[in-house]
Amino acid sequence: MNKRLLAWGVPVVLLLLLAGWAWTSYNGLNDREEAVSASWADVETQYQRRLDLIPNLVETVKGYAEFEQSTLIGVTEARAAAMGALTAARDGSGLAEVERTNTVVTGAVRGLMGYAESYPELKANQNFIDLQNQLEGTENRIAVSRTRYNEVVQAYNKSIKRFPGNIWAGLLGFEERGYFEAAPEAAEAPQVNF
Repeated sequence: MNKRLLAWGVPVVLLLLLAGWAWTSYNGLNDREEAVSASWADVETQYQRRLDLIPNLVETVKGYAEFEQSTLIGVTEARAAAMGALTAARDGSGLAEVERTNTVVTGAVRGLMGYAESYPELKANQNFIDLQNQLEGTENRIAVSRTRYNEVVQAYNKSIKRFPGNIWAGLLGFEERGYFEAAPEAAEAPQVNF
């Protein structure tokens, strides 16, 4: 009787250990993948905050300054392109396009802010000052969110590349996620022309 129990018991115990290992590996990969998604949502939130501030900034500047319509159109088009890229990248893919369009937005906003130098009454306007401060704070939040996103992606990517996680990741369809990298346009300082 003990030999029969031993003959059945060892494979059952091994099967239970294998099932437990698979369960915890799968749950761990899901937890890390969910952390990547949550971190991406934080990045989206900060980008959206910036994009929501831009129309207010444009209207404030428009009320005080007389300048080329092409500047306003450029800011508006850059904002629209960034919103489109952000919407298309809901799953965290397309990060290069998000970064490229946001580099263009940054340059357009800097150009718009540069007009304040020519209009002292605009520089002194409390709404303009508040918007400048909010945009500066948002830029800092974006940088922090992107850094955190890259850290979470690094932990996730390590977990699906290392043994034994790579076995489960391959079997269960977990794929590597991309990092935020600076767009090539970010290497050049934006030109502000008056």
